Amino acid sequence: MRLPICTVVLLIGVFTACGGTADERRFDSVANLFEKRCVSCHNASEAKGGFAIDSRDAFRAGGESGETIVAGRPDKSLLIEMISGEEPEMPKGADNLSADEIEVIRQWITTGAEWPEGRKLKDGSLADKDWWSLRLLSAVALPASDREIVANPIDLFIEAKLRERRLKASPPADRRTLIRRVAFDLTGLPPTADEVDAFCVDDDPSAYLKLVDRLLDSPRYGERWARHWLDVVHYGETHGYDKDKPRPNAWPYRDYVIRAFNEDKPYNRFIQEQIAGDILFPESIDGVVALGFIAAGPWDFIGHAEVPESKTDGKIARHLDRDDMISNAISTFQSVTVHCAQCHNHKFDSIPQEDYFALQANFAALDRADRKYFADAVTTRRFHELDSRQQTLAERKKAIEKEAAGEELKAIDKKITDAAKKPVATKPEFGYHSAVSLTQDAIKWVQIDLGRSEVVDQVVLKPTHDTFNNIGAGFGFPLRYRIEISDDPEFKTNNSTVVSNEESDVPSPGTKPQTFAANDSTGRFVRVTATKLAPRKGDFIFALAEMQVITASGENIAAGAVVTALDSIELLPRWSKKNLVDAIAPEQDSELTELRSQRADLLKRTMTEEQRVEFKAIDRELTDLKKELSSFPSPDIVYAGTVYTGSGNFMGTGANGGKPRPIHVLARGDVTRPVKEVTPGALSCLSSLPARFELPADASEGERRAAFARWLSDEKNPLTWRSIVNRVWQFHFGRGIVETPNDFGRMGASPTHPELLDCLALWFRDEAQGSLKKLHKLIVTSETYRQTSSPDIVQTANAMEIDSSNELLWRQNRRKLEAEAIRDSILLAAGKLDLTMGGPSFQDFVITHPEHSPHYEYHLADPEDTKIHRRSIYRFIVRSQQQPWMSTMDCADPSMLVDKRNQTITPLQALAQLNNDLSIAMAMHFSTRVLNVSNSVDEQIDAAFQIALQRTPTGVEREETVRFAKEHGLANACRLIMNLNEFVFVD
Repeated sequence: MRLPICTVVLLIGVFTACGGTADERRFDSVANLFEKRCVSCHNASEAKGGFAIDSRDAFRAGGESGETIVAGRPDKSLLIEMISGEEPEMPKGADNLSADEIEVIRQWITTGAEWPEGRKLKDGSLADKDWWSLRLLSAVALPASDREIVANPIDLFIEAKLRERRLKASPPADRRTLIRRVAFDLTGLPPTADEVDAFCVDDDPSAYLKLVDRLLDSPRYGERWARHWLDVVHYGETHGYDKDKPRPNAWPYRDYVIRAFNEDKPYNRFIQEQIAGDILFPESIDGVVALGFIAAGPWDFIGHAEVPESKTDGKIARHLDRDDMISNAISTFQSVTVHCAQCHNHKFDSIPQEDYFALQANFAALDRADRKYFADAVTTRRFHELDSRQQTLAERKKAIEKEAAGEELKAIDKKITDAAKKPVATKPEFGYHSAVSLTQDAIKWVQIDLGRSEVVDQVVLKPTHDTFNNIGAGFGFPLRYRIEISDDPEFKTNNSTVVSNEESDVPSPGTKPQTFAANDSTGRFVRVTATKLAPRKGDFIFALAEMQVITASGENIAAGAVVTALDSIELLPRWSKKNLVDAIAPEQDSELTELRSQRADLLKRTMTEEQRVEFKAIDRELTDLKKELSSFPSPDIVYAGTVYTGSGNFMGTGANGGKPRPIHVLARGDVTRPVKEVTPGALSCLSSLPARFELPADASEGERRAAFARWLSDEKNPLTWRSIVNRVWQFHFGRGIVETPNDFGRMGASPTHPELLDCLALWFRDEAQGSLKKLHKLIVTSETYRQTSSPDIVQTANAMEIDSSNELLWRQNRRKLEAEAIRDSILLAAGKLDLTMGGPSFQDFVITHPEHSPHYEYHLADPEDTKIHRRSIYRFIVRSQQQPWMSTMDCADPSMLVDKRNQTITPLQALAQLNNDLSIAMAMHFSTRVLNVSNSVDEQIDAAFQIALQRTPTGVEREETVRFAKEHGLANACRLIMNLNEFVFVD
């Protein structure tokens, strides 16, 4: 093996030392070179190739290849060989050493390679901390202006830059353009034709200010800006990766973001709630659902649920999961590419690898999972106290059993586990299986028609045992359900209730038949209704192997009866409604029963009296806890960052009392090569804040997150305030003051107006007190924002020559609408837009193959289904199979941190807009709407233009569109109007 000498950045100037002897000066030059190019990888902590270069003894010891140099003989030294030649082996992936740099090392070796005793080298690869985005915010003087009055400070900064380049701003946009622009920007919807007409003739000097206030007060504002935010945090409602299973409980986080924007939540509070709201604001429900931010990104189902954390692949999955959490937090709130420091110090910015892992330590206890909460915060807190106590007691029970029976218990538990894996002695005709639901509280029912009214003595339900994927006994048996008998097939009248297990969850019965006395109830139909489905990972179902209806004589009169259901999966021979009454069901496993009996006898025999007393006390407390927990109302659920308390491979840290996992710096990011443990912290490049948190060694995971949340939202953190004002600016102008919203580092763009950026950040932090609505108002009321996007020809020619990309904002940018705004506008034009807010997302697809890797089939969705006519913010977001039309229109990829969407103009978009099923269906409704206006085609076309574009057509437009409508039909004419550039551009 050759000795690797890893180098990363080009040294500028090698002879920098002054004074001292010639040998000292020569070594200073070599040391400078080594520190810049080598020490980051070859040091005592991470000695790549077994070689360290940070001390004399380590350097002389060499590495895996043996001797590094031969003093006085550079041509015989391996070091020179590795770094020389036309294609040197080192440095890999970086610039080669220059001839001058190699000569410095060669001369040093030639003269004996002297290394002063005690001299230690430091890693000099990190960039310095003197960078614009890292500097503290300080007051900025407003530029001078030739004008007597400039109402908005934004215009002073823009005007000053334009004046430097001998440019001038464009004139104001006309009123129709302006109201459409600001309405789309603030609400994502166009104004009505009446609103446009009223604004155009309103001579009140404050008419525009009143318009802005009204739009900011609209609930549509929160929906619009939540969509921007969800792009940035890569929110999705499926896991992504291989299986891409649904997340039915992700939507409460989306609703939180909408609510936070509408309530104008101060930005520092908005940050804190999403990182540690449950700790910092324990009385707030928002503090729980906001933690959906931590879990917004993709999650590897296989790596977590199917691979234990003790395995290397399991460690990798959890490492990458935390990587996503910190990348999301730091990119979103700091606009820094911290993930580049995962395997080594950041190549370009002042972020050491240790900072990266200190950030991981903030999330070291967390996983992504469903988290229960209640509308009342006190109830939520009490529920989690009881639930945590239940987990603690359960763990103590296991510990007592282990103390008492030790290896014997371990052996018998293995036998039980092995026996449970054995195939159940039954035929493959398992039973009835409902269709899949994305929510656990979906109602499912199945019923038997006995053919005539009968007197019933008992109803017996036999659970299933599914061998698929080791699901096992009790598959699909509901947690809550009721059994009823009636002569009414719809069960609307005269129902007799056999049993109602709906107040609390019923434990899984395994394969044990469940028998219920019917007390001579009479009826023709027997129905089982599941009101809370069996616990699953994102896809919930109701399943039964067999249903028997027993008379007083013991006869099963349900055998072979007709079975109906709300829905059913018919997958013969395994699943079918008819299987529910075919007299085939799994039998209880006698081997398992015997082993469990032996286990109970073993514990009775080996426990001491003291252990027995404690064990019984725990059982009594667990019974009381279960009783109290069952009295709670059904909780709400949010998919969020939480301490997971599950079992199996996906254990989480709940099995260890929620104690955070130890986090180590990893050599080259390799989970099998831990270097040293780190404590929770953040970025050391900010001199204004501590890089490590002052926490006790046993600090809880909540204390870690709380410290991180405070660090992010601190008024002395300049990245926080620069980042958010830049994002808001970008969405109003099409580009940020910094064109790379997620990278304020050396590889990102420099600010076009740095003084303006700092002025806005200070104003937003101090004067606006973190009010995003005030920031919006400041921006959209500026003359800069209100410029036309179509200046006069002379101005354009001059400006395009000087500033073709409009970095200096001599005009407003013409921006295309996002996919969601276009879709919502289509529904609005058709008169079909449903403005219902909040709740579970609508699905514009049909799921097939749900039991393994779901397929999301968009072409099977019905465009006339009113459930999908809601605003696009409420659309169920799939990662692996994006909605084809939305994707064509540049919708964000939810698997990526999308700080700025692509904005393309392609023929495919026009074709998609013209031929999409929803567009065709809505064009029909649009035409029906304008048909009701008049019998005159001319007036119908006028009405269509007013509805879609908020203006009347020109004479030529009317003539051409009327002719088209007469030839191809009014619906096609409406579809044509919805495909105009004007319909899909802001202005």
